[in-house]
Amino acid sequence: MEHIVFLTGRLAEKSVVQVLEGMANAPFTWEVREIGLQVAALMTADMIRRRVALPLNADRIIVPGRCRGDLAALSEHFGVPVERGPEEAKDLPQHFGQAARSFDLSRYSTEIFAEIVDAPRLDLDGIAARAKLYAEQGADVIDVGCLPDTPFPHLEDAVRMLKAGGYRVSVDSMVADELLRGGRAGADYLMSLNADTLWIADEVSATPIVVGREPRDTASLHQAIDTMLERGRPFLADPILDPIPFGFAASIARYVALRERYPDIAIMLGVGNLTELTEADTSGINAVLLGIAAELNVSAVLTTSVSLHARRAVREADVARRVMHAAHDAQVLPKGIDPSLSALHAKRPFPYDADEIAAFAAQVRDPNFRVQVTTDGIHVYNREMHLVDGDPFALYPHLKLEHDGGHAFYMGVQTARAEIAWELGKRFDQDQPLDWGCQVDRPEENLDVWCAPGTTRKKGGG
Repeated sequence: MEHIVFLTGRLAEKSVVQVLEGMANAPFTWEVREIGLQVAALMTADMIRRRVALPLNADRIIVPGRCRGDLAALSEHFGVPVERGPEEAKDLPQHFGQAARSFDLSRYSTEIFAEIVDAPRLDLDGIAARAKLYAEQGADVIDVGCLPDTPFPHLEDAVRMLKAGGYRVSVDSMVADELLRGGRAGADYLMSLNADTLWIADEVSATPIVVGREPRDTASLHQAIDTMLERGRPFLADPILDPIPFGFAASIARYVALRERYPDIAIMLGVGNLTELTEADTSGINAVLLGIAAELNVSAVLTTSVSLHARRAVREADVARRVMHAAHDAQVLPKGIDPSLSALHAKRPFPYDADEIAAFAAQVRDPNFRVQVTTDGIHVYNREMHLVDGDPFALYPHLKLEHDGGHAFYMGVQTARAEIAWELGKRFDQDQPLDWGCQVDRPEENLDVWCAPGTTRKKGGG
């Protein structure tokens, strides 16, 4: 059986032991080593190398997550893997459960078409900038959207520029001439063709996305599909997703019926009528729609990022398609795979209760403030005090920081973050930004870390 050594500091040692003792069926034996410092967050790779003697009877070493340094070098030094654990010691059971069944989120089966809806109003530099942004957020195809009654003299130049930049390109228009121009300029896809305009597909090599003459005209959609099948040409079919409350449920039924009628064709699902036209957080909407896409084996989704509340829609779709593909492939619920779509709330926001934090506070022997959050509010404590309140303004007078501007600023930031976390039900870790999932760009650094709860390096007098 694997033997794991957990390294920690004095404040966290008892908590780590208690958590590991509670893992009755753990598939490993363990020991906890406190390496001679109070705050686990202060541990560094160099410190571990100096303070942990060889030989080390272990198959693996788990270090406090906020430990900075080269773990690969530590692994070479000790001759066994050295890894970071989860963010909190209390999450160790979940960490090992997830490690036992990992999910490959590099895989997906649904491509993302990201539409530049106002392309005629942008110059080539503007179109290039928008394409770069969408590609960075996960788009596979850049859709150049045309506008009704709006001239687009640089359409061909835009398509050629994007193709030269290595993008796959689609042109989206209801005007036959614009579709022909885009196709002749080298577009990979054209949307949208119906039974009356399929002749365009004979004039260019682009793959058409076919629709009905009207969104609810399934007969003409089937006619277009059957024509393309007879020709042996590749295509995608889009029954059109209607917004709420103007036929959304019926349009979902159209997608289901289309898949039942044509089990093997490529289907496109346009999600913008939901994400753009529903005043709700788009991450949840994308999760549901990409889940439907996974169930129906949808080949591509068309998304937009126009409204400010939908500015991360492309990135959300990218995360959602990977999570839903993994869930569908493994035949498990889309839970515990990746938390990036849960921007506002955490699955386990408050890992410690008030009694446990009181026990931590009783061990503190220095003046540095620790900040933690439980269901009863924000806890601020050091060797002299332990305060609990939901309002940072109520806490501040007791901190006696009137003559220490840097420290006051630091504690203002930390308690403000803590208040947000408490009110929303998010995880708060002192000295760390709140985790907003895929709603913000994350640093490349691995942040899956853990240490003694609420401990921190001193910042601004912290």
